[in-house]
Amino acid sequence: MDDGRYENIRFVDTAYTWEDLQLEPALKAGLQAVCAQVEHQGLVLDEWGLRRRYPYGRCVSVLMSGPPGTGKTMTAQVLASRLGLELYKVDLSQIVDKYIGETEKRLKQVFDQAEKSNMILFFDEADALLGKRSEVKDAKDKYANTEVAYLLQRMEEYQGIVLMATNQAGSMDAAFVRRFRYHLVFTLPDEALRRKIWEDALAGIPSAGIQLDYLARQFQLSGAQIKNIALNGAYRAAADGGVLRMDHLVRAIFQELQKEGKVMLASEFGEYGVMLSEFLAETGPSIP
Repeated sequence: MDDGRYENIRFVDTAYTWEDLQLEPALKAGLQAVCAQVEHQGLVLDEWGLRRRYPYGRCVSVLMSGPPGTGKTMTAQVLASRLGLELYKVDLSQIVDKYIGETEKRLKQVFDQAEKSNMILFFDEADALLGKRSEVKDAKDKYANTEVAYLLQRMEEYQGIVLMATNQAGSMDAAFVRRFRYHLVFTLPDEALRRKIWEDALAGIPSAGIQLDYLARQFQLSGAQIKNIALNGAYRAAADGGVLRMDHLVRAIFQELQKEGKVMLASEFGEYGVMLSEFLAETGPSIP
């Protein structure tokens, strides 16, 4: 529990376990490799004598990139739970400062705090800083690149685990990405994985007539979106007889996508489009 000891970092509860992760096999294998390095450092570096050959760069640094809602934050929580370590989240959007030198001071404070405790540092919204690395055209670019260089330097000196999440890995140069020990690429789930996520999200909810194959096939959703829809559908069901039905989920899907500015046509809901038309007739103008 966060007791307020630290500035610029926030304790994150690690409620998820390895079994909760629904990821592609290759991505899970990457996570296993991260765990293996942490769990067997003593054997490899000390008993096998590799520590003297690798005096620097022993930080377990992991870049997690991919679209929003694909499981990066959940993965950070699962890694912390698996390794039995506390997870502290660093919001770079709050660390980055417009005044020269202030960003480095705040980053120094973060790493100084972390070095006093065996914690995992999780840099969220890393685009706030990493996206600034660019060709130097003026003094602003120079100082932005200095901030990135300082972050990399402290990260390599750190003896623990650093996780960094970004939605825009494509905007980073390859030289920067290579400085991380691991790069885990998160993607939107395919149909088979979406079905598993739907199944897990709806487990335990009294239901009737739920078509998991249809839900997985018809809508290319992220894991976070599916969980939001399942929760909203459950509340609809609770207020409407206590049994989850397809019409509850159809309405929840429409509103989840509408929240993100996407306009869905009734025809895009296939055989369940009539349910959407009925919903829209109740709440506002119909759509084709």
